[in-house]
Amino acid sequence: MGSFVGIVITVAALLGGFAAMGGHLAVLMQPWEFVIIMGTAVGTFIVANPWKTVVDTGVACMQAVSGAVPGQRYYLDLLGALHALMRELRGKGRNEVEAHIDDPSSSEIFKAFPSVLGDPSLLQFICDYVRLIIMGNARTHEIEALMDEEIHTIVKSKLTPYHALVVVSEALPALGIVAAVLGVIKAMGALDQSPKLLGGFIGAALVGTFAGIFLSYGIISPFALKIKMTREKKCRPYIIVKQTLLAFMNGAMPQIAVEHGRKMIASSERPSIDVVENETIAGPKAVVADAEPKAARA
Repeated sequence: MGSFVGIVITVAALLGGFAAMGGHLAVLMQPWEFVIIMGTAVGTFIVANPWKTVVDTGVACMQAVSGAVPGQRYYLDLLGALHALMRELRGKGRNEVEAHIDDPSSSEIFKAFPSVLGDPSLLQFICDYVRLIIMGNARTHEIEALMDEEIHTIVKSKLTPYHALVVVSEALPALGIVAAVLGVIKAMGALDQSPKLLGGFIGAALVGTFAGIFLSYGIISPFALKIKMTREKKCRPYIIVKQTLLAFMNGAMPQIAVEHGRKMIASSERPSIDVVENETIAGPKAVVADAEPKAARA
């Protein structure tokens, strides 16, 4: 909603200011200039990027518009799942814990936290490093270095649409000049026409320069930044998992390790320590208690 409000304010201020200066809005209505600029921009965008990036850019745009970022409920589920797994690691045998990470979709722990179960990439990240902890051969600093490398790779992949749109944004002013040059060429071919008609052609050509600059700095560049912020927030859970598991590997109790992860959440979305305690202490007990009778019946 905020994106649409911002665009409406920007366009309204632009057109309203132009009209207030005595400009004629009809002069700006040059659809073919916009077709040249935007069509060329889309074409070069497709040329410069693999199809996967093109599709992911569309997904990123939808996420930025809808504000699809992790909220407090998501973080509570994540911390709850990590707490439950760490309790299992402290109190159960290797085979029992492996059952949860080998088949997360059948795990009573992950079933209790649907936000985590519904995020395959993050779920795989958690399971991979819990498995390394179970093996017991890797040192904490080795696991940390491996996590850092993987998170760096994930963030780089998630921000690919942002970088692709930044390139388009930087190219748009030049594409506007291309459209303007084509307009001037058209005007030069009408030098024998009346000054009024010739002036209209020149005005249309200048709209191309205006459109390229405006679309670059007024629309695409801010929207690319919006995508970057959205994707960075979607990468935050990986850092929470990293800090929580590293604290646990260094000897922290599950509840203390969860607090390490909670501190990685931005203050605007961070749940209070009391809320986290209620979720992680009450929730996992119920999950484990419910799982044991089912295991016995099986």
